[in-house]
Amino acid sequence: MTPPANPRPETLDPADYESAKRMVQSEDPAVRRKVAEHPKTRPELLYFLAADAAAEVRRAIATNAGTPRQADLLLAKDREVMVRQAVARKIARLLPELSADQAMQIERLTVECLETLARDQATEVRGILAEALKDLPNAPHGVINRLARDVELSVCAPVLQHSPILTEEDLTDIIMKGPVRGAMTAIASRHNVTASVADAIARSDDEAAVTALLGNPSAQIREETLDRILDQAPQHEPWHSPLVRRPRLPARAVARLASFVADNLLKVLQDRDDLDPAAARGLVEAVRQRVGQAAGGAAPGLPLGPVDFGEEAVAAAGPEKPVERPSDKAARLNKEGKLTEKLIEGSMVEGDRGFVMAALAELSQIPLPVVDRIVATHAPRAVTALVWRAGLTMRFARQVQLRLAQIPPKTALNARDGTHYPMTDEEMRWQLEFFGVEEKA
Repeated sequence: MTPPANPRPETLDPADYESAKRMVQSEDPAVRRKVAEHPKTRPELLYFLAADAAAEVRRAIATNAGTPRQADLLLAKDREVMVRQAVARKIARLLPELSADQAMQIERLTVECLETLARDQATEVRGILAEALKDLPNAPHGVINRLARDVELSVCAPVLQHSPILTEEDLTDIIMKGPVRGAMTAIASRHNVTASVADAIARSDDEAAVTALLGNPSAQIREETLDRILDQAPQHEPWHSPLVRRPRLPARAVARLASFVADNLLKVLQDRDDLDPAAARGLVEAVRQRVGQAAGGAAPGLPLGPVDFGEEAVAAAGPEKPVERPSDKAARLNKEGKLTEKLIEGSMVEGDRGFVMAALAELSQIPLPVVDRIVATHAPRAVTALVWRAGLTMRFARQVQLRLAQIPPKTALNARDGTHYPMTDEEMRWQLEFFGVEEKA
């Protein structure tokens, strides 16, 4: 059967040029859209349809990779947001795929199209563009710079954090001019923040941005910049955690941190094994001073746990019914040769914290209040060093960490090769020096 002489437009093939010309004249938008979205439609027909009355047709043109850039420029100014969004996605997607020759041929129109989209009144359009261009090395500097200074965080943040196009001068200028709230945090999170940009962030009053900067291991922070941050750090608690974990901490910074951070963060400092000798010595001295203040009631830095050392029981019993203090009991048992690891472990399982602490104090020859403070830090290394000093096994040190100091299993130290202490004798003596404990005579 021969086909009808004048087939209906909806039955035509848009890949055929003559058929496509008839289809674009159809009154049915669905027919015209078939031409607009077909990958083999000729450029002149796509350009013609870029001015179609139906938004769905114009949107199809905007998504078509074969649409000439002149048509894309028209669509970048389209009255419908969905059309402009489609152009933004397509242009940004095609940009990294263009060869050098292609880029040179269409560069002017492409940049003009991107600049138009970067000025779009709809945040969604600008946001699509920013997300697509944020890490492209060949994105136009002018477009990126404009997006980086956008008044909406959803637009500026992606390029501020990721774009390799932004220069140190761009970033410093943006910081100095006071960007939208949250933008400085995006800058502080960039890979390899330069020293000058870090200094500009540190001089701001943006607590969140400085927190992000300190937590960024690739950020270059000069020692004088770090000093300025430390001057204000006691009043900015969110800075404390990233500060104590900051790589390559100078000795002066370590000592200053030890004077004001909470005990759990002091433990982080104490457990670091990358401090240079000067920083380690400064930390020991700072903690000694802090322990001394805590013992005198002048500072709350190292908490004293609510441990029953038997004083209340002794007072309640009176002289008629004498009660043996835990420390007296530990001293007596030690003298009798009965203060064994098995006995202490049994008391610990039964929950007799006071006696366990007294036993550790007796065997280690460390004053009971100091033993209390060591346990109260919840520091795995310090608690392990205490048990080592008491002459007990690493297996028992693990139990003391878990049961007495209540250190989480994932954090507690494990034995080396199944039975040995994981630190050297020198390292464990160094841990105890934090609390003013001298080497045994």
